[in-house]
Amino acid sequence: MKATINNIQIDLSKPIDISISLTNNDQNPIAWYQSTPEIEPVTMGDWIGKVSEGKSSTNFNNIFFNPHAHGTHTECLGHITREFYSINQCLKQFFFTAELISVEPKSVGEDLIITKDQIEIALGTTTPQAIIIRTLPNPESKKHLNYSNTNPPYLEESAAIFIREKGIQHLLIDLPSVDREHDEGKLLAHKAFWNVKDINQVNDDARFNCTITEMIYVNDSVKDGSYILNLQFASFENDASPSKPILFKIEEI
Repeated sequence: MKATINNIQIDLSKPIDISISLTNNDQNPIAWYQSTPEIEPVTMGDWIGKVSEGKSSTNFNNIFFNPHAHGTHTECLGHITREFYSINQCLKQFFFTAELISVEPKSVGEDLIITKDQIEIALGTTTPQAIIIRTLPNPESKKHLNYSNTNPPYLEESAAIFIREKGIQHLLIDLPSVDREHDEGKLLAHKAFWNVKDINQVNDDARFNCTITEMIYVNDSVKDGSYILNLQFASFENDASPSKPILFKIEEI
């Protein structure tokens, strides 16, 4: 099934899913010192909401998870502000031009950092609405890592500023955060990307309609280059929501 978006043709029957599914076992990625998500049938007395238990006609599960800690999620600037802002209210469009780049973070002291120069070189002259950063190396084990207290790679502040000044509205990355794990709450890359100058009284030119999506996974079979991104998420009134970003290859018209 073909579709044309802003004179760009894509095949809707060939989606490329770059999300990580949420499970209740050790295959689930974890960050921020949380335990495994819980997916358990509802129990009421001797009734169990699980068909295989023989007392229910339906499977009826409760799910307990943290969107920031347990897999692919999309967040708005409400993640860092005193005032409440919801991803469901901030993001109202869902298809974007996107550029996938692969970057090997540079070793700086004890840290691995994605630099402005790396982003600038990888993007070249392209000006997409969204950037998708795949870090190298890219083992499939990324989908199952416990990132807590491992000091994962992160984006330097100047790189986030460059992405903002480039006019890119949506930043997707295969790490638990664009910022350093232990950064004393500075959140320099988050603030730079969203142009938040004061978390207590958000400036008018902060980027309310822009998002950060973390903990994606882009298989090596997906080549760097231009795509159309469909950024899907659940309609939570929360600063972040579990999400399912989908890429589509751009076809010749």
